[in-house]
Formats: sequence, structure tokens, C-alpha cells
Amino acid sequence: MATETTLDREAAETPETATAPTAPEEPSRFRSFAWPIAIVCLVACATTATLVVMNRSAIHSFDDLDTQEVIIPIGFAVIGAILASRRSRNPVGWIFLGIAFFVAVAGIATQYTLRSTRISPLPATSWVAWTHDPMSWLVFPTGLALWFFLLFPDGKLQSPRWRRFAWFATFILGVGFVFMALQKVIQLLGSPPIPNPLGSIAVVDLENGTPGMIWLIGLILLIAAMVGTYLRMRRSTGDLRQQLRWLAYASVVIGIVLLAVTVFDLFFPNSPDWTWNLLIVLGFGIAVPVACGVAILKHGLYDLDLVISKAVVYALLAAFFTIVYVAVVVGIGSAVGSTHNAFLTVLAAALIAIAFNPVRERAKHLANRLVYGDRASPYEVLSEFSDRMSEAYSLDDVLPRMARILGEGTSAAEARVWLRIGEELRPAAVWGDGGASVPAVPVSNGELPPLEGSSRSVPVRDRGDLLGALAVRKPESDPLTPAESRLLDDLAAQAGLVLRNVRLTEELRANLEELQASRQRIVSAQDQERRRLERNIHDGAQQQLVALAVKLRLADGLVDRDSKRAHDVLSQLQQDTQDALENLRDLARGIYPPLLADQGLPAALEAQARKSALPVSLECDGIGRYGQEQEAAIYFCALEALQNVGKYASARSVVLRLGDSDGRLTFEVADDGSGFDPASTGYGTGLQGMADRLAALGGTLEVRSAPASGTTVVGSVPLSSTTAEAGHVAVGAELSSSPSG
Repeated sequence: MATETTLDREAAETPETATAPTAPEEPSRFRSFAWPIAIVCLVACATTATLVVMNRSAIHSFDDLDTQEVIIPIGFAVIGAILASRRSRNPVGWIFLGIAFFVAVAGIATQYTLRSTRISPLPATSWVAWTHDPMSWLVFPTGLALWFFLLFPDGKLQSPRWRRFAWFATFILGVGFVFMALQKVIQLLGSPPIPNPLGSIAVVDLENGTPGMIWLIGLILLIAAMVGTYLRMRRSTGDLRQQLRWLAYASVVIGIVLLAVTVFDLFFPNSPDWTWNLLIVLGFGIAVPVACGVAILKHGLYDLDLVISKAVVYALLAAFFTIVYVAVVVGIGSAVGSTHNAFLTVLAAALIAIAFNPVRERAKHLANRLVYGDRASPYEVLSEFSDRMSEAYSLDDVLPRMARILGEGTSAAEARVWLRIGEELRPAAVWGDGGASVPAVPVSNGELPPLEGSSRSVPVRDRGDLLGALAVRKPESDPLTPAESRLLDDLAAQAGLVLRNVRLTEELRANLEELQASRQRIVSAQDQERRRLERNIHDGAQQQLVALAVKLRLADGLVDRDSKRAHDVLSQLQQDTQDALENLRDLARGIYPPLLADQGLPAALEAQARKSALPVSLECDGIGRYGQEQEAAIYFCALEALQNVGKYASARSVVLRLGDSDGRLTFEVADDGSGFDPASTGYGTGLQGMADRLAALGGTLEVRSAPASGTTVVGSVPLSSTTAEAGHVAVGAELSSSPSG
């Protein structure tokens, strides 16, 4: 055996978690021999079966039939050819073919010898009989059968400790082969004893104790190898455990029965041989190939599902052609008395050509159902996915369709589609029995986080951007196979553009909802401002003007009767008129302050700071004149922040800073008040109005606060020319959103 590297040794001593190798391997020049060898084995098996039929007069019991040499080669030849042609560097496929070949040739030797000794003499009978036992020993018990259990499924021993076991088994194999080749007398089932054609060098007497002991040791080694398969399954996890499970359980049952039959034969040496034949046929001829077939078909061992599907299609088509040809040419020809009619041959060819496509589709459907079960083949799933996604126009339809196709294609109990919105993944659609709500999962550095409750999840990316994820959950008894894992990867690769469109639609919908909410807030602010102006005009300027009108009529009545009193009333009218003008000026300043328009931000805010009930420190070095929209936004937001401090902060002092840096005009209002928790409190109408006003110009608002640590409100707007258009959009809000509590 080849020397293993340190890495191989370390890997072999750790519990096995990976599946049997499914990655493409380098081409081998021997792989082309796989199917020819299998065909030779099947032909030899058919030859054995033919000889059994021909020798039926000489077969008097089930013991003479030797059925294992007819049945065993069939399954091992087919599976071995598939494995060796696809995984030629894995010795398991060649072991299958070797078992099929040696057993089939041994079967021919048995039936050839039986016919020659019981029915009609044939040439070289002794030499043909001599080949039987050595070839059988190469298979059972320490031959290829033992190596199959040692190396399945990846062609490697479990660990270096099994290397010594393998060398000892090889030694027993060699010793037993020599004993079988040099036995004095050859005794085959149903045939009389035949002298060894080697003559004098054949000195081994199988009746003495040594050959029997060698055979018993070989049987114990075979049972140990079967136990090793069970131990490998117990140490494995994931797909490999599922792939080994059927063979491991079959090995345990076969090993127990084999041990029981051996012990029974030791105590009852004259027991019939049919028990051995039945055990070999049911155990090694049926149970082992079936277990390997389940591992290949159900659990994706060696990635042979597509190969087997095509093989089934070709076999069904060949059977169809044969049946049609025989039915037309032979059946109808026999009925009309002419089996060599050219017209019938042409008719059969025409029927085959007409029915070829429908039969091929039905054969493909049947093969896919045989290989993939109730679910569709991976190609059908991908094709359906592309078709369904191209037909889906509704956002509420595309993601549920994606989840359904994903779940049905992988036979999952639950399939879920996740969509990335901002910096978190949100469950967007679910298929299967997953009815419980699942919380959103935060995303870090654009990598897919673990998704609880899923057997496997794969990221969906487009041009490197994480857009979402596809996740499936399968029962522990039916884990995800390698083929299903690749199908999941392929669906995720195709889903990138779909999820990008969905995310853009979701973001557009969110933006539209936010725009609608913003417009509603602007309309509400306008209505509120109109009511405030109406209230201020009604309660202020209107009342003053009514009082002026009353006093004017009074002064008019006093001019002729009491001039002195009339002069006093006129003096009061002058003062009242001045008060009315001041109220009107205050109203005008609330709409757009004249001082702001004339002298800019520092002067306008300094004037408001002098009217504040709290001491306000204004810091505005280097502030010049800016666009009307930017100045108005900063002015009203800063004024709103100052009013909020006076109403809610319980502060002793306030600092108002204005700045111009990095192309942005900023303000900062910091107080030493009681503070609050912004995360739990949220924005009120005042703060929300400030945020909307700044956002209309491409600006931002930030509130930093903590209980007993004061509050700082920071806002900014860009000063680039690109804000001009946004500024015009916000004119209505700027002219209507005066400071409010």
C-alpha cells in the first residue's frame, strides 16, 4: 500500500464528517476498461445461468445449484462499472468488478465441471475445476469482500491502526491462495472428486486442521472488517453517516448471521450447505448491492445520480426497441408465416421512429423519479425556477414562488427566503411547515450570519453585494445530499438578480412610504401653521385693529364736545397703532425674519438668543452668507432646538454653535439639562419637523443625549449647488414650519 502523508494520517485519525469525494477527478486511462469488464462479467453470468439450465438433469438439490455464482455478479458488475467509469481512482469500483468477475468465472468452472463429470465429458476439466477454489478465495473471506468493507466508500482505510489489520489480512489471503492452489483433490458442488492437475506438487490436504484454521481466521477477519464499517458509520457525521448507514446495518446483520452459521457448522459438521448458499446470496448478493444502491440514489454517494438516470433511460429505450421489433417482426411474422419479411422490418423501424420522442420523455420522467424520488431533477428545478421567475410580476408572488421551488427541489421540510434590508436580513417568504415568525438577523461586514433552525443556508450575491439568503431545513433522518447542496448553490447563483430587483422594489416602496409620510407631515405642519397664524392674527392684530376702530369713533365724537379728552384718546391711538405694527412685524418674522434676510444667521440668532429665558452662548466665528434655503433651515431648526430646551430640558445654560466645514453648514445646540434616552423616546413633532426640513435639502439631524447628561442636537445641510433643486422643493415647508413646541 502507498505511504500516506502526515496530513492524511492526521485526517484519518479524526472523526469523519465529509461526504465521499464528489469533486471531479483527473481522468484515468483505466476508466475505459470499466464497462467492458462489466460486460464480460454479465456475459459470464449469463453463461453460468445457461449451463445451469443445461445441467438441470444433474442438479438434484439446492446445494448443487450454487445460486450465489449466478446472482452475485449481476449487481456487483453494474454498480462496479458505474463507479469505476466515474471514479476510476477510487478502488471500490474496481473491487466491485473484481468480485463480479471472479465469482462469474468460478460459476462457469462449477457448471462446466458438473456437466463434464455428470453429463458429457469436456476437455481440460481438471484445469477448469482447479481454477474454482483459488478464484473463490480471492473473493471470500479475506479477498475482495474484506477489502470492500475496509475501503468503502472513499477508498481509504479508517485510520493508520487498520493498516496492520490490512497487512495481516493480505498475508492470510496469500497463504489461503497457496493452499487452495495446491490441494490434492478438488471437490466442487455436485461433482465427484477430481485430482489436482499440478500432480506431485499438490500436497495440501484440506481435511487436516491447518487449511481449516486458515479459513476460520479469514472468516473472523471478514467479520472484523464488517464491524469496522459499522464503527466508521458511528464516527461519521452529516452526509457520510447517512451514506454508510445502510451498509453498516447490513454488515452487522450479515456478520452476526455469518458467525452463527460458522459456530453451528463447527458443532454440526454434517449440516447442509444450503444455509451457506442462502446467506451468501441474501447477504453479499442482494443486501450489499442494495445498500450501496440506496447510498448512491438516496444520499448522493459519488454524485452518480445523473449517470444512473441516463443509464435507466438508455435501458428503457433499448427494451422498448427490442419489444417493438420482436413483436412486429417475430410476432406478426410468425402469425403470417414469414419472419423475414422486409415490410415488417420497415414497419417496426417506422413505429420506433414515431414513438421515440414520447417514449424517451416518459423514460426520462421514470428515471428521474427512480433517482430523485418525488421531487424533480436538478435540471428541472433550475428550468422551472427560470421560467417561474420570468413569469412573476408581483412582488408578493416572486418570493413565495422562489421558496416553493427551493423546498420542492430539495425535499425540505421548510424553505425560507431571506432579504437584506439595510444592515439586517429579514425573512421574506417561507414554504413548508415553518409557520412560526422568525426575527431579523443583523449583517456584519457583508457576510452571511448563522441562520438558526436551518440545515444549510447559502448567501445570494450579485456583483459581490450580499442581497439575501436561501435556507432549507431537513429532518435529521434525511439530511441534505451533495446533489441537493449543489442545487441550493445553483439556485442562489440564479436568484441574485431576482433579489436585487426585489430589494430595489422594497426600498422604493419604503422610500415612497417615507415620502408619503413626509408629505403628510408637511401638510400637517402647514395646516398647523395656518391655524397658528389665524389664531395670532385673531387674538393679536385683529383685536388691536378693532380696538383702534372703536377708539377712532370715540375720538370723533369728542372733538367738538371735549377737545382735551379727544387729544388723550388720539395719543392712545398712536401707542396702540405702534403695538399693532410690532405684532405684525413679529408675525412677519415668524414667516421669514427680515433680520435673517438682511444680516444673516449670526445676527438673526443673536436677536432670538437675547429674548430667551435661559442664558445662550452663541459661537459663530467664520460664518458668512449662504443660500436662502440653507440659512432658513438652519435658523428655524436652531430656534426650534432652543425653544425645546426652554420647555423640556430644565437646563441652566445653552451653547449655540454655527460652523462651516467640509462643504456643510452645521449648527449645534447643547444644554446641561436633565437629558433623556433617544432610543426609547423617539422623535416628537418638533424634532421630526426639524429632521424633515433638513432632509429636504439633503441634510441630517442627530440627537445625542443620556439621562442626567444633557442633550446635544446637531444638524447640517450641504452647501453644494446640488441642493438648489431640493431647496425649491422645501420652500413650502420652510415658509410654513415656524418654531412650535
